[in-house]
Amino acid sequence: MGPTDALRPPATGRPAAFFDLDKTIIAKSSTLAFSRSFYDGGLISRGSVLRSAYAQFVYLVGGADHDQMEKMREFLSDLSTGWDVQTVRDIVADALHHIVDPLVYDEAVSLIEEHRLAGRDVVIVSASGAEVVEPIGEMLGADAVIATRMEVAEGKYTGAIGFYAYAENKASAIQELAELKGYDLSRSYAYSDSMTDVHMLEIVGHPYAVNPDRELRRIAMSRGWPVLWFSRPVALTRRMRLPSSRPTLAAIALGTAVSVGGAVYLAARRRTSQA
Repeated sequence: MGPTDALRPPATGRPAAFFDLDKTIIAKSSTLAFSRSFYDGGLISRGSVLRSAYAQFVYLVGGADHDQMEKMREFLSDLSTGWDVQTVRDIVADALHHIVDPLVYDEAVSLIEEHRLAGRDVVIVSASGAEVVEPIGEMLGADAVIATRMEVAEGKYTGAIGFYAYAENKASAIQELAELKGYDLSRSYAYSDSMTDVHMLEIVGHPYAVNPDRELRRIAMSRGWPVLWFSRPVALTRRMRLPSSRPTLAAIALGTAVSVGGAVYLAARRRTSQA
């Protein structure tokens, strides 16, 4: 029995498929991509836009390790404190089609469709804010999402994070959902690109590394996990029907706003490490 076997619920339920979002379903960071729109809306500076572009490149090439992700969490919390929620919602709603529409991997959508045809629930598990993940999950026909939850008071971001869907927290949330829904994790599937999601991959019977970073690729090879390479981003509207109601689309704003700070942090962190 392996170290994670004791964490799995008994094999009595049905299987599910758990997907990370960024670089697994979406071809880049689903949140850093909004930096230009926030600049146009007056929420961040031009310098932040340039740093966000660089951070997006760093993220795509090498990802972010555990320490960087923890520092990013603190940084984005401070940055978003006091931002008006409605302002952010309006900005993101206006930019949504131009930013999200061309980012989805065709291979990921096909895989989601295969799981649905096989009768498995599809769950998206992401460190991005729930307001980002839930509408995208709806577009993709997901049955549930697990995502970071930010706190809001009197229409503004407090800067507090109620639940950070990252690393061990992802695995714990999956286990809770499995107990609630009756999923058999030993027969379930999980897909991710990052070594920070090893905990999520370990607790299912069928883990897959998708476009893995260097460390996850090493782990996958040592444990015999299959490696998948997705390389064909397509317009989401070619594969899915986007929700037409403005409230649904505008709901993406909250998670995106608080995550944009991560772009600034990643770039600053890289410059510090090279100094």
